[in-house]
Amino acid sequence: MRGGGAWSFSTATGTSQQLHDRPRPEPMARQVVTCRPIGRAVVLGSTQAAPPVEALPAGVALARRTSGGGAVWVAPGEFVWVEVDLPAGDDLWDDDVGKSFMWLGHVWAQALKKAGVGGATVWDGGLKCGPAGRELCFASLGPGEVSVAGRKVVGLSQRRTREGTRFHCAALLRWSPLPLARTMGVPEAAWPELQELAAGLDVTPEELIAAFLEAL
Repeated sequence: MRGGGAWSFSTATGTSQQLHDRPRPEPMARQVVTCRPIGRAVVLGSTQAAPPVEALPAGVALARRTSGGGAVWVAPGEFVWVEVDLPAGDDLWDDDVGKSFMWLGHVWAQALKKAGVGGATVWDGGLKCGPAGRELCFASLGPGEVSVAGRKVVGLSQRRTREGTRFHCAALLRWSPLPLARTMGVPEAAWPELQELAAGLDVTPEELIAAFLEAL
């Protein structure tokens, strides 16, 4: 990976909202944080309308991130959550918001290869929405996101400020979209197709995190 300073690495544990509320480095610097959520949650994109409280399954919290995109189902052991901070002006920085994801998508593709997952591809087109693509993160495909055998496995979003960008990364270990689809009011007719849009990865969280850090 190109220069621009050394990366710092750490782990954070908390509820989904606590993890999304973590402060950024001051000054902004290259940083990778592996997030370990406590409990289950539906995490909304920054502009999404919240579902009715009664639509949430028992014991599932509601949280909101600062980046855009669709809702994500958060449950321990079902995905790997990594956040990457990049200062403005870094060698990896790109003023084009769409292109700015590409370097990170290729890091994830390399990480999957290192973890023994072949055939990963990085999407380099515009936003591609399937059924419920506006409601669910893994029902759409955006720049830099990663698929295997045509099914999305890594979702990306970002929050940009003058100081830099925080990228939110979610790599699926298990894809079970129906609880989230019900919560977000996705019509039942779209549910069968949702099953085919994404897939879980046959790796352990530890293997994938180690491979990602090595790929950086």
